[in-house]
Amino acid sequence: MLHSKPKDDNYLHKGLRKQLVQSLREKGIKDERVLAAIETVPRHFFLDPAFERQAYEDRAFPITAGQTISQPYTVAFQTQLLDLRKFDKVLEVGTGSAYQACVLAEMGISLFTIERQKALYDYVGHFFFIKKYANIKRFYGDGFEGLPSFAPFDKILITCGAPFIPPKLLEQLKPGGIIIVPVGEDGKQKMLRVSKNKEGKITEEEMGDFSFVPMLEGKNHKK
Repeated sequence: MLHSKPKDDNYLHKGLRKQLVQSLREKGIKDERVLAAIETVPRHFFLDPAFERQAYEDRAFPITAGQTISQPYTVAFQTQLLDLRKFDKVLEVGTGSAYQACVLAEMGISLFTIERQKALYDYVGHFFFIKKYANIKRFYGDGFEGLPSFAPFDKILITCGAPFIPPKLLEQLKPGGIIIVPVGEDGKQKMLRVSKNKEGKITEEEMGDFSFVPMLEGKNHKK
């Protein structure tokens, strides 16, 4: 398996990442911790070698199981909205390629990440780079159910288009916590920042239009 073997991260790749970070700054990403994480994590590790040069373009790419690796701007935007603090306990719904997971882990949080696609879950399990991050705990499961055994969470990030805000995830959010979730169907979503105050009251803010693969219930066992 190609992705199980370490890859080179050379001066060209690092230079391309610097250019990518500069373009994200110009598009409005201001959190320097997020930008530093994106500059550190080699995105080309997560893609087929044929896309190595294109890996640092600000666009999405197809991956295993009919899923996509989100464009860097989307990863940076969602991460910035989380307003992460070191050692935050974070739930991610939709591990995918694990690029977003590694960016989050690079920021020093404790990450619990769920993937419903068995093929992707197994694929990432063999990925050499994810072994760098002991603060990532992976689970094969249904994102709508969350991880009640590990709740509550300081922050929750959903990386697929949800038809609604999953009520079980709201239950698993700490008072004072934040959920970032794209809500909508047919490939068009509103990015929502959902906050729970100390009394448990929920407020929603719309943060722009995006397009994600759909969030589906249950598990997909197909290899």
